[in-house]
Order: sequence, then structure tokens, then C-alpha cells
Amino acid sequence: MKKIMLLLLFIPAITFAQEDSDILDTDKSHEVKINALSLITSEWIDVSYEYLVNSESSFGVAVQFGLDNDNNFGDTYRTFSLTPYYRRYFSNKYAKGFYVEGFGMLNTNEDFYLQQTTTNFALGISVGGKFVSKNGFTLDLYAGIGRNLGDSLNIEAVGRAGISLGYRF
Repeated sequence: MKKIMLLLLFIPAITFAQEDSDILDTDKSHEVKINALSLITSEWIDVSYEYLVNSESSFGVAVQFGLDNDNNFGDTYRTFSLTPYYRRYFSNKYAKGFYVEGFGMLNTNEDFYLQQTTTNFALGISVGGKFVSKNGFTLDLYAGIGRNLGDSLNIEAVGRAGISLGYRF
């Protein structure tokens, strides 16, 4: 009987604690992130800002530029990209968990053999998942693909992938 009484006393405390954590999440609507995957694998700086509109959606922008000139990935090399995106979250948490993203990407590519640089715009889709700690640190895993809308040195597709570390405030 004592165990049941103790359980009944703790249920409201647990419920209030969960509501408080959700309230704390809703007052934080900004995130800044850096893509650790692109920095490690290809020497690209990829930073992003995301604004949380509500518990189910957000929009943001990522800026990516290359640091290496060695061209490890073939004849062409993306030197710059500006990527606005919109995300739709599918979990019960505030802008956390699984999401689908639509993006546009203004990208500049250089062909080292032809000594030619082109700029193009792509549209694409990504899927991912976001994890947020109680202190506001974020881990964002995502991958996607888009299609260039014009002729960009015969590059028809662009990729978007990352393991981004950030902070929600």
C-alpha cells in the first residue's frame, strides 16, 4: 500500500517535470551548427543557421566553401554553395527527431582541366534526424540529393550530407 501511495505522489511530479522540459524547449528558437563531416572528409567549412518556427517546422540557411585546392573528387570541385532549406519534423518533441527537408542550392563549381567556373541553382530533398540535449547542444544527421536546373560543367546532381554539431538558444 505504501508503494502505491508513493507512486501516486510521484506521478504528478514526473508529469510537471516533463511539461517544464517542453516549455524550456519552446523558448529556444535559434540554432547555429557546423558540419563536422564536411570539414573532416573534404576540408569544406559548412556552417548553418536554423530558425524554429514551431514544434513541427523550421527554416534555415547553410553556407559552404572549400579550403583545399587539391581536387580529391575528380575533374570538378564545388567551391561555394548557399543552401536555404525548410524542414518538417515528425516527432512529438519540439523540432527534434526525424525530418524531411526541401532545399535550394546556389552552387559554384570549378573545372581544373578546362579552367572554367560555373554557377548553378539546384532543388532537392533530404531526410535526417536531430537530437538535442537538455543543455541545448544538437547533433543533426542528414543526407539528400538535388538536381541542377541548368548546365553546370555536366554536373546534373548535387549532394547534401552532414553530421552537424551545434547549439540551440
